[in-house]
Amino acid sequence: MATKEYRQAGLEIWEAMAAGWDRRRDWMWAATRAAGEWMVDALDPKPGHTVLELACGVGDTGFAAAAALGNDGRLIATDFAGEMVEAARRRAEELGVTNAEFRVMDAERMDLDDHSVDGVLCRWGYMLMADIPAALEETRRVLRPGGRLAMSVWGTPDRNPWASVPGRVIREHTGAPPPDPTAPGIFAMGKPERTRELLESAGFEVQRLKLVEVEYWFESADEHWTFVRELAGALAVLIRDMPPDEQEQVREELLAAIAPFEEDGGYRMPGAALNALAV
Repeated sequence: MATKEYRQAGLEIWEAMAAGWDRRRDWMWAATRAAGEWMVDALDPKPGHTVLELACGVGDTGFAAAAALGNDGRLIATDFAGEMVEAARRRAEELGVTNAEFRVMDAERMDLDDHSVDGVLCRWGYMLMADIPAALEETRRVLRPGGRLAMSVWGTPDRNPWASVPGRVIREHTGAPPPDPTAPGIFAMGKPERTRELLESAGFEVQRLKLVEVEYWFESADEHWTFVRELAGALAVLIRDMPPDEQEQVREELLAAIAPFEEDGGYRMPGAALNALAV
């Protein structure tokens, strides 16, 4: 897919996912908070700092950092999907976060001055961007000297059956070829050497790389199906576009595929985020 078409498709996907992520934000944060908290601890935000969050989604990682910034500090929460930004704004109001501003912004072309932020957070964003090197170079540009980037991407497929199993089921069902490992996608930065190479090429020095384990717990097959249809990005949109009888067939195929993860009437599916701290 051409870069322009990929960007437009991605925007439409994440605009469509915003409602589901908003509804399930507490569940999602509970499942993956280890990755987000690692990022905030590594960033080590200080009172008075300005922290930029890219691909903020519903905002929980940035809000965890905002608590350390004090009244004189500022969180800039951004996403290229306007519906996600609005969801984050609503979440901030619920939490009483008052030191945050919200902007629709493309991480590959930021409307920010050079050297204008002290830290950057990006959870599960870079690997999906059309031009990952450009986004990392932009991140380097807006960081002040000595500023930090704390980021998270997903590790390799074998460490993330919560995502790789549904992806395999859909590919087998549709006959689609395996994804190009060099193209943007959920596992595009799953190998540590790839992430390190991209960061160093953008002018960063990698200080830490760590696999952070997370765990998705689904109380039932229905809850897992809801997750796949409402939160799973491109897969969710693809399934939604299928006629009802085909959706039911995919659901049955998926139920068989997740059987090895059944436990106590639910499904426990592991994951591993690859987190990095760079300066």
